[in-house]
Amino acid sequence: MRLTYIQKIASSFILSLCSSLLWAETAKDFTAKTFAGENIRLQEQRGNVVMLNFWASWCGPCRKEMPLLETLQKKYQRMGFVLLGVNVDEDSAAAQRFLKDVETTFPMLQDNKGDISKLYNVDAMPTSIFIDREGQLRSVHRGYKSGDEKAYEKIIKKLIRE
Repeated sequence: MRLTYIQKIASSFILSLCSSLLWAETAKDFTAKTFAGENIRLQEQRGNVVMLNFWASWCGPCRKEMPLLETLQKKYQRMGFVLLGVNVDEDSAAAQRFLKDVETTFPMLQDNKGDISKLYNVDAMPTSIFIDREGQLRSVHRGYKSGDEKAYEKIIKKLIRE
């Protein structure tokens, strides 16, 4: 049986919708201290679109990606977008040196023991996790290459509109 072009598009859309509904999982809650000494709890961000960005000071792609993330944060924060950096360095001094070189305004959480990384099965640097306003995991992006920020922006815009 041959499917028409419209039938192919419709079936692709339905499969995509079903897979996103099946994948939806509640984001695991945590509380972490920022480098500024403030405690942030993920669950308190409900109602916002949240991007968790796991990074390390030794990660070259993280260094390239960070200024682009800052741009996204500034562009979408008034629309209910929250970006939380999650540093995985065991040595927080290395992370602080990195942050002196790469200026950011969004909160940077410390995950020195890897507890948050384990909650989210982070296995690559950087890793970005997108959470919708209802606290559901919606997308995971591992690694960074030039142009990935366009995909991030597309996800952010979609989640903000929902």
